[in-house]
Amino acid sequence: MMRPIRLCVLAAALLLAGCGASNVHEVQTWMDQVKRDTKVSVKPIAEPKTFIPFAYMARESLDPFTPNKLLAELARVADTNVDRLKPDMARRKEVLENYPLDTLSMVGTMQKAGVNYALLQLDRQVYQVRAGQRIGQNFGTIIAVGESAVSIKEVVQDAGGEWVERLAKLELQESKESKK
Repeated sequence: MMRPIRLCVLAAALLLAGCGASNVHEVQTWMDQVKRDTKVSVKPIAEPKTFIPFAYMARESLDPFTPNKLLAELARVADTNVDRLKPDMARRKEVLENYPLDTLSMVGTMQKAGVNYALLQLDRQVYQVRAGQRIGQNFGTIIAVGESAVSIKEVVQDAGGEWVERLAKLELQESKESKK
């Protein structure tokens, strides 16, 4: 029965013998040699760039997302721009300039002294108009009176604040009697 104990003691002695300093001196010498022969070369780090802070003056400027900015720019452009199409706002308006074109209807034509007149009806009243007269709420001018239509040139402001011309027509309305 003593054998297993002897066997364990022998195994423990062999294991401890492996932990001895047999080749440690050679390894230590090799490590010292490598430390002496190795030359460390590290590139120096570049100097950091100097930071110049930016002074943001947001409180002093106009907010770019406010409608007031657009209105201010439109007003500035309107003051500096001489627009040949800009209507005379101080001019006295004619009677038919107080009504939009879609409330007027052409009901006929007539000729007096070689001049063509269109007959325009507004509610129950009929007006005689000729080329050159003003009409509609968009600074319209009648440019031609034909047998079946009145051609009108209006002056309106586009989204950029520029005055532009556009053409409109009032066509002859067929009466209910002529359809029978």
